[in-house]
Amino acid sequence: MAWQPQPEPLAQLAQYLRDSLSGHDPTAQKKAEIMLRQAKQNPDFNNYLTYLCVTTSNSTGLTQDSWHAARSAAAIVLKNSVKSSFNSINPASRDYIKSTITSGLQDANPQIRSYVGNVITEIVRQGKITGWPDALPNLVAMVENAGGQATPEAQDGSMGAIFKICEDNRKALDSHYETQRPLAYLLPKLLTFTASTNHKVRSKALACINVFFADPIAVTVRENIVSILPRIVQLTGDENEDVRRFVCRTFALMADGMPDALVQHIDGIVSYSLSQQRQQASPELALDAAEFFFEASNNTGSLRTALGPHLHNIVPVLLDCMVFGEDDQLRLEGDEDDADADDEAKDIKPSFATAKVTRSGVPSTSTSQAPNGQDKPAVNGYAYEDDDDLSDGEIEEDDEFDFDPEDEWNLRKCSAAALDSLATYFGRPVFEVSLPWMQENLQNKDWQNREAAVLALGAIAPGCSQDIEPHLPNLVPYMISLLSDQQPVVRQITCWTLARFVGWAAKLDDAGKKQFFEPIVGGILQRMLDKNKKTQESAASAFVVLEEAANAQLTPYCQEIIQQFVKCFEQYQDKNIYSLYDCVQTLAEYAGPTLAQPELVNLLMPALIGRWQKVQDQSREMFPLLECLAFVATALGSSFAPFAQPLFHRCIGILHANLAQSVNAPSASRFDQPDKDFLVTSLDLLSSIIQALEEPQSRELATTAQPNMFELLSLCMQDASNDVRQSAYALLGDCAICIFAQLQPHLPVLIEILISQLDLTQAQEDPETAFRVINNACWSCGEIAMRQGPGMAPYIDKLLGKLAVIMFNGSVPESLNENAAIALGRLGIGCHEQLAPHLNNFAIPFLKSMQKVSWTDEKGHAYKGFSQVVLDNPEALQDVLLDFFSEMANAPGIFLTSMQEAGPLQNFERVLAQYKTMIGAGWDNYLHNLPPPQEQALRQLYAF
Repeated sequence: MAWQPQPEPLAQLAQYLRDSLSGHDPTAQKKAEIMLRQAKQNPDFNNYLTYLCVTTSNSTGLTQDSWHAARSAAAIVLKNSVKSSFNSINPASRDYIKSTITSGLQDANPQIRSYVGNVITEIVRQGKITGWPDALPNLVAMVENAGGQATPEAQDGSMGAIFKICEDNRKALDSHYETQRPLAYLLPKLLTFTASTNHKVRSKALACINVFFADPIAVTVRENIVSILPRIVQLTGDENEDVRRFVCRTFALMADGMPDALVQHIDGIVSYSLSQQRQQASPELALDAAEFFFEASNNTGSLRTALGPHLHNIVPVLLDCMVFGEDDQLRLEGDEDDADADDEAKDIKPSFATAKVTRSGVPSTSTSQAPNGQDKPAVNGYAYEDDDDLSDGEIEEDDEFDFDPEDEWNLRKCSAAALDSLATYFGRPVFEVSLPWMQENLQNKDWQNREAAVLALGAIAPGCSQDIEPHLPNLVPYMISLLSDQQPVVRQITCWTLARFVGWAAKLDDAGKKQFFEPIVGGILQRMLDKNKKTQESAASAFVVLEEAANAQLTPYCQEIIQQFVKCFEQYQDKNIYSLYDCVQTLAEYAGPTLAQPELVNLLMPALIGRWQKVQDQSREMFPLLECLAFVATALGSSFAPFAQPLFHRCIGILHANLAQSVNAPSASRFDQPDKDFLVTSLDLLSSIIQALEEPQSRELATTAQPNMFELLSLCMQDASNDVRQSAYALLGDCAICIFAQLQPHLPVLIEILISQLDLTQAQEDPETAFRVINNACWSCGEIAMRQGPGMAPYIDKLLGKLAVIMFNGSVPESLNENAAIALGRLGIGCHEQLAPHLNNFAIPFLKSMQKVSWTDEKGHAYKGFSQVVLDNPEALQDVLLDFFSEMANAPGIFLTSMQEAGPLQNFERVLAQYKTMIGAGWDNYLHNLPPPQEQALRQLYAF
């Protein structure tokens, strides 16, 4: 007899489940949570949950709304129970769940159907495809309605479950089990379902197929593309909008992953996609259509080239779609002068400490899309609006957070990004189609058209620069006038577009700079103090791009720039201060020592110190502030000295507090762990200060630090975070260079930690960041070896073993091979006698790595040490002696003489003299084995 629930426990459980969702009655909610924890001990608990979530009849006395809430909660709890403890559920219960749960897919309520689908998907995921072999056939049978009993709700629910199984098990479904892949069975069924009379079945079947078009494309899909593509083409005429949306997504996914398959159909696909993109009354459909042009324009193969003959049709549609729609116009026309209004916490996005990288230069308020598409979310070929997968949560409630529409990837941004990519590749043809549209709309009386024209001009700027330049003498003054436009959004986009032409203006002669460059710089600076916060942010972001493009050309204007920055520090609220830090640190990076002029130091530093004094140690604003100060310290050099002590000691305090929190926080609670960005940015600022100051000042700061800086450094070198360790090893190397005497007493501890870091097995998880850590460890090892000399002898065997493994490994980044070789060579300066017996083992990978390194002081040091090793064991180099001679011949003469005794010149000469003696009369003939230019260079460079 099948399992049946007892009425009383069923009613109690239903009530507890309902109360567990009651945010309005905390007492009842707390009691319900306690009772549910106790109920989990009942071996039939999961059976009760299953019965509740699939049973429509209510015999518990609850109201219908409460019954629905209890059923929804039962499904969520059941899904989480399967997820957390599937293997511990007794087999009888597992069988009951599997045999019963699918009946919930025919429920009249779509939310219940979705929740049930989540449970089914979790069972398949936890038990594997082979653990429930009937799951897919049973779901397919319900969709096929083989017995004529399935309702449209059952078909919809089954398709939803199939989709979720595909989404969560895409790799497993495409894997071999015995004789075939499950997807080989399922794919033909899905193609059949795309012809269903039920549009929900058609759209979801196509969504399931799209799952397997996402990168990496399933093998089964690739093998069957000949049968898939004709069916997709047939669906282009479907009357249902959802189906057409998924057709558009299929084309976009294929443009990304299988572009060659679309080339022969390009005429029809372009025509179809344009017809759907024009459906601006259906923005989701229009966006999905525009995605094809975005993906195809970023493709590097024949598909992008195939768009060329269609540019005259594509570009006008993209341009029209860049104009704000009516809803956006109404929203944006409500923007106010809000610069004096306090920011709310929700307005301030989290800040993260990151290495400084090249910016895309794309405005967040307008297109927010870089030419390379890096800010665009992955093409989602399989999302549903009714996909209510609240995995570990509760019934969906209204979003408590305000949503900024400008943060969303939308039709306008996608169209602008596609235009940018097309212009970059095709150039003049895109400009010729765009020019009439831009000329008409730049003068349009409606602000939304003027704004779109400025956006279009900025979008095509990189790819069409030569064609635009003749028009810039007229365009630039007009755009500068738009910086005073009544509409804030026009001012915002104009800042971005003007910044894209700074490179042109910066190269003009003095008269041209005065006419164009200076007004651009002044105009954007002025907008940084706009009365609208978003315009301030846009201007600040544009000024960063301007700083990078103008570079040293900004040097004469530093005083005016910093004066404006200081005013911004006085006016900006918490949100925009982040952008201001970026402006300051980028100016410090590119203007460099110019900022060390006393009048500029006296302008800038009080503003930064004022903010420093205001920001609390625990504030996330500390990250960009510390990063900014690190750049400023490097630019100011010794002029930073008057401000260094409190900053240095506060960084020590932040390190100590966060390291102590790491030690004291329960390892199981990730919420109690300190933010590693505090450690990263503090370490980086310490590095910058130590490098910037004169040695006596750096030495005093390190000596007086409490707690001891090197003890804190040793803890950071062992931190679990790759980012923290990367910065820690950078600081270690800087201390070796700048304050070695203070570092030296701590080396016995620090070198042992360093040796343990030189282990490639640590790079198995997140190898990209792990390799950066090992890179810094190699570099710091070399810097220590340069100064510790023979004192490195106790560690040579361990270091040689670790460095040799790195040099021999062909799968790590070349830069890591090179840094390991340089470190090993530098060790040879003081410990050549210990390395000499092993020369025959490491000479080949050492020379192979060093050949790729440019001639810098570090390479010179490495070859000085390597040469000393060779002199101790010259016989070991016989197999690669000519390679070594070739490297000597390639060394620039001015480089050799500039390094003097610190470089390899004298050792190179001693090596050549040694081998000349060993080879004897055959010396000249031996050198003839080198290419004549190298032999000649060798004889000219060295006295032997």
